[in-house]
Amino acid sequence: MEIDLRLESSLWVGKKRYKAVLTGWHFQWTEVDKNNREKKTTLVPVSELIALEKGQVEILPRKSVEDTDKDFTVFYVKRSSSGGSYGLLWQFGRIQFSCASRALRDQWTSHLRAALKTHSPSRPHRLLVFINPYGGKKKGRNIYHSLVAPLFELAGITSHVIVTERANQARDHLLKKDLSGFDGVVCVGGDGMFSEIMHGMIGRTQQEAGLSENDLNVTLQPCHLHIGIIPAGSTDCVCFATVGVNDPVTSALHIIIGDSQPLDVCSAHHPTEPVRYSVSLLGYGFYGDVLAESERHRWMGPLRYDFSGFMVYLSSRSYAGVVHYLPADPLLSSPRDNTRCLSGCSVCSKSTERLFPHSTVSESVHSFQCSQYRSDRSEAGWVSVAGRFRCVSFTCMSSSCPRSPLGLSPSAHLADGTGDLILVRESHPLGFLKFLHRHTSSEDQFDLPFVEVHRVKAFRFSLPPGEEEDSLEDMESEAARERENQESPQCRMDSETKSRTGSEQQLTDRAKGDWSREKSLFCGPCCTEAPAVSVWNCDGEILPFSEIQGRVHGQLVHLYARGIEDKAACVG
Repeated sequence: MEIDLRLESSLWVGKKRYKAVLTGWHFQWTEVDKNNREKKTTLVPVSELIALEKGQVEILPRKSVEDTDKDFTVFYVKRSSSGGSYGLLWQFGRIQFSCASRALRDQWTSHLRAALKTHSPSRPHRLLVFINPYGGKKKGRNIYHSLVAPLFELAGITSHVIVTERANQARDHLLKKDLSGFDGVVCVGGDGMFSEIMHGMIGRTQQEAGLSENDLNVTLQPCHLHIGIIPAGSTDCVCFATVGVNDPVTSALHIIIGDSQPLDVCSAHHPTEPVRYSVSLLGYGFYGDVLAESERHRWMGPLRYDFSGFMVYLSSRSYAGVVHYLPADPLLSSPRDNTRCLSGCSVCSKSTERLFPHSTVSESVHSFQCSQYRSDRSEAGWVSVAGRFRCVSFTCMSSSCPRSPLGLSPSAHLADGTGDLILVRESHPLGFLKFLHRHTSSEDQFDLPFVEVHRVKAFRFSLPPGEEEDSLEDMESEAARERENQESPQCRMDSETKSRTGSEQQLTDRAKGDWSREKSLFCGPCCTEAPAVSVWNCDGEILPFSEIQGRVHGQLVHLYARGIEDKAACVG
């Protein structure tokens, strides 16, 4: 039997009288003047109430409670424009009500708490938090303790906090330690920290299911624990593409109210290497070269990416290859349809309903994808493209970020079981510069004669027949010798900030040999002989091989997010 949660009465805020109404789903208060005329109304969904406390309560700079008989304080989500960002900022709202009697105060608090319990059943109560103290501007610890922890405490969330001291510590913990009792995992850091946690969560889930994640033909089981992202890195692309802003308070509030955003993941396979996972970028050619070159300049901090990008651009390299891809259904969506994957996206919702109609999401994802991929393994339906490419890129999301508000593929979807494959053929340097520049504007980067984009379910990249990959063993030994000669104590300390997924030290050493022959700072790839092959950039981690197979796993992980909110549809 449904409980009647409706309540209505007059409440006071200071000397102003308000008409307050709780309908069960919404809580609203309307200012009433002396002539009983209604003025401004504030409407808050019950699901977006953060907490309520009896008495007069403050939480900043530290929590204080004055227990008064007739007062109660409501904390809720407020929205505001985020300036140049595409999404909306969530802010911490607070209002203190006074009642005519203590009995009315108790009635309001009991009804509001019952409504919260009824309409917000998925809120987390206990979280495992990993803080990367080295990422970005090294402010992760301060961001968590000053901005996030007080909100978690107010919302009644208990947290077990681990400040990581080495690369892959979070991944190893998730793979080996007892996770029972936790409702979710939170990373305080950048995209590298998220990738590390994602690898740990996916690996742990497959271990418990008895599946080999390195087997390309195995359909992976979706992860049960949600992942929350508190942005504290250099770019924070995953957070930006799933929330719309990089703001710690906004992300913390999404975690508190228990938002859930499914996310597609691409597995990248090579016969001799462990599987890697990507959500934002698998890039060969230009993007792989930039990452490999940037490893020579870690002392520059985030500026190394701009510098390395400029140097790699000057080298004007292209690489021969053959791309095979399995197209997705063009009737469902297209990377050129000029739509955006926003909160409540109809394409993602219809994909969930279409793909998994009769059982729970995790069960139906597994059963559908298993049968689907068995049919996809045949060559029927696959398309081949051969040539020389400036870059080959694959993404499961728009990959938007503050510097590229629309991203690599503006119309990509977060949870439709597909990814976008972008092929940029060999072109004049000015044409390629135009392609890169359009990522920072609203111009269509695909509207160029040497660029093509395809929505796919799987892809393969191979070298042309008769062309073999360069010997990586020689590259590794040469890079190791240079590192011994060049690396200062400061550089060794900075190495703690490397991407936190996989054995990056080994991968970086093996990949950057061709860029390590010149020791002069300004004599980079444009001054050296172009290699025959490139490497892959997998969400900021170097994969030191050329041939690869990628497959999209629909809704493999869930984030504490709801997608980018449409500014036009939300009331500020």
